[in-house]
Amino acid sequence: MSVVMKFGGTSVADPDAINRLIAIVRGERDKGRGAGAPVVVVSALANVTDALVAVTRLVETGDAAGAERDVRALLDRHLDVASAVTAGRRETLLEEVRREFQELTGLVHALAVLRDVSNRSMDAVLAVGEIVSSRIVAAALADSGIGSAWIDARDVLKTDAEHAGAAPDMPETCARVCARVAPASAAGTVVVLGGFIGSTAAGVTTTLGRGGSDYSAAIFGACLDASEIQVWTDVDGMLTADPRVVAQPRVVPQLSFAEASELAYFGAKVLHPSTILPAVSKNIPVRILNARRPENAGTLIAADNHSDAGLAAIACKRRVTVIDITSSRMLMAHGFLRRLFEVFERHRTAVDVVTTSEVSVSVTVDDTRRLDDIVDDLRHFAEVGCEPEMAIVSLVGEYLRADPTLFARAVTSLDQVPLRLVSQAASRRNITFVLRDADVPHAMMRLHDAFF
Repeated sequence: MSVVMKFGGTSVADPDAINRLIAIVRGERDKGRGAGAPVVVVSALANVTDALVAVTRLVETGDAAGAERDVRALLDRHLDVASAVTAGRRETLLEEVRREFQELTGLVHALAVLRDVSNRSMDAVLAVGEIVSSRIVAAALADSGIGSAWIDARDVLKTDAEHAGAAPDMPETCARVCARVAPASAAGTVVVLGGFIGSTAAGVTTTLGRGGSDYSAAIFGACLDASEIQVWTDVDGMLTADPRVVAQPRVVPQLSFAEASELAYFGAKVLHPSTILPAVSKNIPVRILNARRPENAGTLIAADNHSDAGLAAIACKRRVTVIDITSSRMLMAHGFLRRLFEVFERHRTAVDVVTTSEVSVSVTVDDTRRLDDIVDDLRHFAEVGCEPEMAIVSLVGEYLRADPTLFARAVTSLDQVPLRLVSQAASRRNITFVLRDADVPHAMMRLHDAFF
């Protein structure tokens, strides 16, 4: 029943951040909660994943020299950080870091010849960020007197071969976690793993998709039957609204699993949407905390929300596209919706919001990579129109089910905002508005003023 502690990129951004991490881990270890030492999951250093993506873009354009220059700059940054947070283990760590980047340079050279980066190759490139950062953190913890061990996450987190968004093989992963991670933790050793990465049964590197480090932590937590999963980031917890849109939002002290899932799905940036799933399966509480202010209580996400707040928070998902599908054949016709949604399934594109009338269906998507193909297929049996630059604003709260006046208050507060679609889920846990992206700041401020 150890605690799993996940640290995001800003929490391992530089030597100061890593030193704060060490103090937080030491404090958790000294509390002696659970039946073992904490298990630590870390992201790549801040902005490193974006930098590695940029390297692959240079490779695809044939700029091998530019790609190698950027890899060298990343190597220098990691060497500087590694040197600053270690002493006795410094030379060994620096050699490990150099070796990882040497392999990356070789891969970049090979890809530059092809001028093509497949999802499989992209996973191999992006994995370097997590591998190196977790090696640095493990060595830094050991140098500070905290018994630690680095375990390559690819050896324990097994996935399918869907590169760039792999799904975990939970039975195999849990077997490996119980064989390698659990005994070390039980013996008092802080195990450090990289988030976001895994491998297929054949040992080919995969990733869980951007933001997947949270997911990794939850997977490990579920396999360990952890007492708590902590997500350490650079904000005080889940907020009542996006601080980039609403000035001075409040911290939400407690959420239910269902509320947190809704908020994450509809755009709350603190938590990866998939994070909740493994935690829910084992009823493991998730706590969101600020690595810069560890004394703050943060946000606790548990099975039930015992708060009496009418509304938990407001989330927004920007730059979505509304697709209108109209057909007179839909009227009184069975099978139309099945045919419609089979198109989205065939093109592996998720739909967020759905509204229907007698002869039309409107849906929203935020992934437009396959939009042209989707529209072409839909036009075989319906008229189709697309409206880009839209947004979804969602109000989430358990008490929406109990208090029907909340819906009326939400709609009334937006009386001067043109609404494209309005939806309330069957669970009655959210109210969702689709509106122009340009209207989001005004709409969010009106809603936040009305409820918070």
